[in-house]
Amino acid sequence: MNAFTIKDLENLSGIKAHTIRMWEQRYTFLKPRRSDTNIRYYSNDELKTLLNIALLNRFGFRISHIDKMDNSEICEKVLSLRDAEALQERVVNTLVSQMIDLQTDNFEMTLGKYIRCNGLEQSIREIIFPFLEKIGILWQTGHIMPAQEHFVSNLIRQKVIVAIDNLGICDGDSTCILFLPEGEHHEIGLLFLSYLLKQRNHKVIYLGANVPFADYVSIVDTMKPQYAFIHLTATSASFNFDRLVSNIRLQAGHIPTIISGFPTHAYYKPLPACVQFKKSYREISEFISTL
Repeated sequence: MNAFTIKDLENLSGIKAHTIRMWEQRYTFLKPRRSDTNIRYYSNDELKTLLNIALLNRFGFRISHIDKMDNSEICEKVLSLRDAEALQERVVNTLVSQMIDLQTDNFEMTLGKYIRCNGLEQSIREIIFPFLEKIGILWQTGHIMPAQEHFVSNLIRQKVIVAIDNLGICDGDSTCILFLPEGEHHEIGLLFLSYLLKQRNHKVIYLGANVPFADYVSIVDTMKPQYAFIHLTATSASFNFDRLVSNIRLQAGHIPTIISGFPTHAYYKPLPACVQFKKSYREISEFISTL
């Protein structure tokens, strides 16, 4: 858990690897260690430091100025930021740090406070989807222990399920089916889509995670939904994107299938007409608003 690569830091902070290397040469706030094969690796504390430094830098602080601060001053400056986007990024970074350190009570307090102040949908848009994108990177690269994954997943899952139940029964004209393919178990993002769809009065057939494709096709043939949704927070080692796209085209190509989530960012092959990628919360939300 205490060994992030420079690519991990790039993905999590948004700072390019070559910039991180340049900062290491010029400044003192990052001190990576080296593996036996001379590959840089970074600790949990260095990841958290870089997230704070990247945030300050994006909102006007010069790196040379930040380098003269100690850690407490950096944290103080982060807390002083008042721009709305900076506040959101700070909360996301706080959740990442609390998850890494298994600060379960603090994580629940941070997330619960934001939801109470801003409502679930705004929290999904501003905090939870960006957070899921970051921890999706950690899942993909093996930097989350099962204990961390379980407490984060279960806490968020409970809050979303309660919100979905509070929406009641929907009676809209369109029906949407939501599922994750066999072997895929990270369903939080899929639950969010269920909430967004139901909030806009669409009927939802929620199959959940780890659904054999033959079972999905059978339900589609019986229930005849107008749209299908898949949200991939992360994927297992055995996941085959080509196979999923091919199965959709050959066996369920008569309904549009919308696939979202971090793994879509790395798939560049042509898609059949029946499959669309939505690579951000904004894209998926705008699409749902057009249904």
